[in-house]
Amino acid sequence: MTVALMWEARAVEGRGAELLEWAYTQVELLATAPVRREIFRAPQDRVLVLTWWDAPYDADLPELPEPAAELMARPVHRWRFESVG
Repeated sequence: MTVALMWEARAVEGRGAELLEWAYTQVELLATAPVRREIFRAPQDRVLVLTWWDAPYDADLPELPEPAAELMARPVHRWRFESVG
């Protein structure tokens, strides 16, 4: 089964580049490498990280941590999805 983890955060205004760099570093530091990963950015200093894993839906998978509070405009959003196709 393929499981996708979605991590989305919004930086304090003007610090989106810093959050993007932080996310790149954190993906590289994951204890186990995902099958696939993609990192996106969007207006309003938002960063999205998607990782794909060959694992059961409820598997204990490494996730990106919370960034420093002073970097964040709001809490991180996290979702887990399973492939249906």
